Amino acid sequence: MLTLDSLSRHYGDHSVLRDISLTVPDGQLLCVVGPSGCGKSTLLRTIAGLLPAHEGTVTVDDTPVSGVPDRLAVVFQDYGRSLFPWLTVRENVALPLRRRGLGRAERRGEAERILERVGLAGAARRHPWQLSGGMQQRVAIARALVCRPSLLLMDEPFGSLDAQTREDLEDLLLEVHRTDGATIVFVTHDIDESVYVGDRVVVLSPGPGSRVLLDLPVGLPGPRDQIGTRGLPEFVALRAQVGRAVRSGAGEVS
Repeated sequence: MLTLDSLSRHYGDHSVLRDISLTVPDGQLLCVVGPSGCGKSTLLRTIAGLLPAHEGTVTVDDTPVSGVPDRLAVVFQDYGRSLFPWLTVRENVALPLRRRGLGRAERRGEAERILERVGLAGAARRHPWQLSGGMQQRVAIARALVCRPSLLLMDEPFGSLDAQTREDLEDLLLEVHRTDGATIVFVTHDIDESVYVGDRVVVLSPGPGSRVLLDLPVGLPGPRDQIGTRGLPEFVALRAQVGRAVRSGAGEVS
C-alpha cells in the first residue's frame, strides 16, 4: 500500500527527515512515535502529498506521490479548525462526497450512515460549536471515513482530549480498522497509545534530521480492551521497548 524510499525533507539548511525507508502493507495500522519537533507531522504531510519530498520517493498503490492521492483521507489534531462552523454536522461529513458527484439525497444518506457508526446519529443537525471536543473529533473521523479511504492518515488526533474520551476514540479506531481493513498511519507522542492501537510501532529520533530508531511489530491478541490488554505482560514489555528507544534517541542529542 505505502512505500517510503530514502525519504528526506528539509527547510533551507535545516534537516527535518533523513533517509526514511518504510514499507506499510495493505491493511496495517502503523503508529509513528517520537518527541515533539521530530518531524512526525511533516512525515504525514509528505505522505499525503501536501509537502514535496526533497530526496527519495513516496509511493501509494505502486504510484509515486506527486499530489494528494485518490482514496486518501487525513484527520488532524486541530479538529476544531478543520470543521466548518456554519455547516451542520451532517453537512460537514457529507462535504467530501460532492467531489464524487453524488446527489444530495445520497450524500445525506452516506453521512447519516457513518455518523451512526461513530455514535453521533443524534447530532446530525447540530453545528460543531455546539459539541464537545470529543464529539467534534468524531465528526472529523466520520468525514474522513465517509469516502471509504484505502489509506487513512491521522496526526495526533486524540492528543488534546481527556483520558476517558481518548480511550473511547482509541477503541473506535480499532473497531473501524477491524471492520474496514484500511491502511492507517497514526502519529502520536503517547507510547502507551501506540502499543495499544498499533499493529506496528516505528520510533523516530529527535531532530534535526530525524531517522528511524526502531521498527517494532506489536502482535498483541485481539480484540483489545483498555483494561485487559494494558495489563498483559506482552503489553508492558512492548511499552518498555518503545520507551527505551525514545529515551535512547533523546540521549543521542542531549
